[in-house]
Amino acid sequence: MYIPTSSYHDSLEEFWNGDKEPEEMEAVIKVVHSAYHHYLDVFSKVKAEKCPPHSACDHNIDLEESLTPVGVIYSLSNQESDTLRAYISENLEKVLIRPSSSSTGEPFLFVKKEDGGLNLCVDYQKLNSMTRKNKYPVPPMNQLLNVFNGSSIFKIDLCGAYNLLRIKEGDEHLTCFRNKDGIYEYLVMPFWLTNAPGSFKNLFNDIFYDLLDVYVVVYLDGMMVFSKSEEENVTHVFTVLARLRANSLFAEASKCLFNVSSVEYLHYVVSSEGLKMDQAKVQKILNWPPPRNLKALQSFLVFSNFY
Repeated sequence: MYIPTSSYHDSLEEFWNGDKEPEEMEAVIKVVHSAYHHYLDVFSKVKAEKCPPHSACDHNIDLEESLTPVGVIYSLSNQESDTLRAYISENLEKVLIRPSSSSTGEPFLFVKKEDGGLNLCVDYQKLNSMTRKNKYPVPPMNQLLNVFNGSSIFKIDLCGAYNLLRIKEGDEHLTCFRNKDGIYEYLVMPFWLTNAPGSFKNLFNDIFYDLLDVYVVVYLDGMMVFSKSEEENVTHVFTVLARLRANSLFAEASKCLFNVSSVEYLHYVVSSEGLKMDQAKVQKILNWPPPRNLKALQSFLVFSNFY
């Protein structure tokens, strides 16, 4: 069950204390609706980047067989080496990873970002294939249409999302990745593990068990609060933010939507008027360059067939 708000702080300054970052506070104040300024700490990126405490909802890795995966070590370009060093240094400082002596270990890949930078992704294909699957239901569209009918909506995206959940103590060694300089294991749940979405949903179901489908919908790495009026929505959001605070969970201020009547969900736009295609996705299909090879054609078909 959720942790009651036993450590309520009348002073925002007191709650941020040593973690207070004036520039961050100023940026959050500009984005977050004034009605919720008492909960600005819930939107703190500084706090969100710290290693969370263990809980009953820690992510466990239940292997179907006793074989241990050992990955290869790929050669890296200069840019990839720099990205890797920065990633390891940053996450060691945040205590999200630690050096490991595990006999397991997976390789990692780099995915290019729109700005030309690189994202590190651990290749857990082998580990995931050996893990017992925990299938979880995705809320059907018609459920959302029913609850959103005529509602004022507050959309919350979690900051750090899966990193807000710890790996079960004793399973950390199974998450390790190798490079030529060492082995590191995760203390928090990385995005690429199978069952990660299910563990995340279990955490939210545990915290908001009595509010689900009453005025809260949990989906993937976020949630929505729906109410029949803006006044009622503020009261509901207060309850949700208090529970996030009490459970050391944090929201991404720049991705939250305040008191809206429609919201993007799984590449669709859901509102009281029904289900609509996301026009940005439609425009992307219309502007798609003619495929010049089989791979390009497959990419186009996969994307367009979704609709």
